[in-house]
Amino acid sequence: MSASFANALAAAHEAAGAQNHPASTLYVVATPIGNLADISLRALHVLSKVDVVACEDTRHTQQLLRAYGLDRPGSQLLAVHQHNEAEAAHNVLERLGQGQRVAYVSDAGTPAISDPGARLVAAVRQAGFRVMPLPGASSVTTALSAAGMTGDGGFVFAGFLSSKATERQLAVQKLAQESRAVVLLEAPHRIEALAQALALLGPRRVTLGRELTKQFEQIETLPAQDLSAWLAEKPERLRGEFVLVLHDAPVDDATGEGLRVLQLLLPELPLKTAVKLAAEISGESKNTLYDQALALKKSS
Repeated sequence: MSASFANALAAAHEAAGAQNHPASTLYVVATPIGNLADISLRALHVLSKVDVVACEDTRHTQQLLRAYGLDRPGSQLLAVHQHNEAEAAHNVLERLGQGQRVAYVSDAGTPAISDPGARLVAAVRQAGFRVMPLPGASSVTTALSAAGMTGDGGFVFAGFLSSKATERQLAVQKLAQESRAVVLLEAPHRIEALAQALALLGPRRVTLGRELTKQFEQIETLPAQDLSAWLAEKPERLRGEFVLVLHDAPVDDATGEGLRVLQLLLPELPLKTAVKLAAEISGESKNTLYDQALALKKSS
């Protein structure tokens, strides 16, 4: 165990030791998304108390537990990931039926949001066992809290868009019609393709979070149409895991009708004529539609 966490573990037992942690319960435990210090005291106590830890990757989780002084034998770690979640849920149910306490952790953050865990939770609840969530780190809320959005329309969590170019482009076209903020996730090998697709949104602002909570954390807000160029400026900007927050759409271009009209007119008319007619038909900003038209031409 790192000496820096010795006091934290003692504090965890002091803070949460007297709380009720019933048997035959699945504990859904949030873990850090990068910075080990973001673990909660309650999570440390529960991870030391449960009979078994179900996890997305046993090797990764073993390293995490070891850092906190909670090293466990392999027999107390159960792999539950996207490829075996339904089957592994039966094992968890058997253990809960025996009165055991089971914790579930994903590789980072809060399980069952974008990571595995939802099917396991559903199976446990359907079987009549208790599910107790332990809140903590989440890349979604971390990015939202740093985006500085001023709208009051809430947000939509879209997660990872399709890796297929056509399906991804169609998804972005639908996002253009969404007036609320949208949270997206992306891997480093696909961030350039996503940035190119998001250029369709023109001046709509995007906050990009890279390596959140880690040493080289970077958070930048810029127009969607400028995202590709920004990424290309420095090689390190393509490294790490990404969370993107598409900001609320301005009221005058929130309907997405102008984009739909543009898609119909551009194949038949010159760009400026198509933009002029789309603005007149939809009542949306000509400048915004012009940027979207350029992005459509480029993507085609």
